[in-house]
Amino acid sequence: MSLLVSTAPIRAASLTKPCLPVAIQGFSKAAAAKGLPEPLSAKTYQHPARSHRLFSSTPQHQIKDYFPPPDAPRIREVETVWVHPVYTDEQMRHVTIAHRQAKDWSDWVALGTVRVLRWGMDLVSGYKHPKPGQEGDPKFQMTESKWLTRYIFLESVAGVPGMVGGMLRHLRSLRRMKRDNGWIETLLEEAFNERMHLLTFMKLSEPKWTMRLLVLGAQGVFFNGFFLSYLMSPRTCHRFVGYLEEEAVITYTRSIQELEAGKLPHWENEQAPEIAIQYWKMPEGQRTIKDLLYYVRADEAKHREVNHTLSNLQQMDPNPYTAKYKDPSKPHPGKGIENLRATGWERDEVI
Repeated sequence: MSLLVSTAPIRAASLTKPCLPVAIQGFSKAAAAKGLPEPLSAKTYQHPARSHRLFSSTPQHQIKDYFPPPDAPRIREVETVWVHPVYTDEQMRHVTIAHRQAKDWSDWVALGTVRVLRWGMDLVSGYKHPKPGQEGDPKFQMTESKWLTRYIFLESVAGVPGMVGGMLRHLRSLRRMKRDNGWIETLLEEAFNERMHLLTFMKLSEPKWTMRLLVLGAQGVFFNGFFLSYLMSPRTCHRFVGYLEEEAVITYTRSIQELEAGKLPHWENEQAPEIAIQYWKMPEGQRTIKDLLYYVRADEAKHREVNHTLSNLQQMDPNPYTAKYKDPSKPHPGKGIENLRATGWERDEVI
């Protein structure tokens, strides 16, 4: 009798969770046969439901604290100087896929580089776009997990060009002791916006160590490559980013189409993370994952326009996105998407 009472907990503790109900039931029956009370009952034991989460090995209760706020009891909130413009639902739904035709060798170099990177990104993220008639082929099916893999990898790379360009222009302004004419602010704001995309998707799923290594390697190579390229030809680099953002718009457009077609059921009723609601000022009733993807796609379309426009300008031209125009009644570039130009503004239109 005493042996049974003293060894039961040890044996139960050494078993795996799926075996516990059977072990507990056996100990309970043995205890009842000996006339002992029944402290453990298989009827009351319930194996905790396995949380179904994609693209992560982090426990569900830890994901929301993956990057918790700093421990600062006296501080209520940290504000940013880059307040995101408010997009209307109509404006976001008018965003379309577009492509600027290459006109010279600089454009072709930029476009060719983007196509090579697109192939590598498709390979890493497991993305395959079906040709007409192949939509039902299982190898082309994208899940929520695969889309998140693509988003996170894309945004971790997309946040590099703005920071590199802003940094180099800042240093050049210091060396030459001349004004930058407003480019630095727009480039750094773009990098900040891309980083907010990444942080938002990180609230949906935390990448595994394999993805972290891929991001680390890609960032190291891409940062140094873009750094050297920007020193040689800023115009080519901005055209490159413009073409890269064209691909980003394609990616988010296709994921939105799949979500609306019912191919991503886990996202149909899921709410956007709180960080996204605050950053984009998402109104009540428009805070789902689908709404989030519309906001992100609109941002990428804006970056597409900005970089194509900057590539059309001379390096010492004023930044049209921070300028005040003499005739405000005419359409002109701005921080919002009310006058969105998919292939950018030409120099004679803004300068």
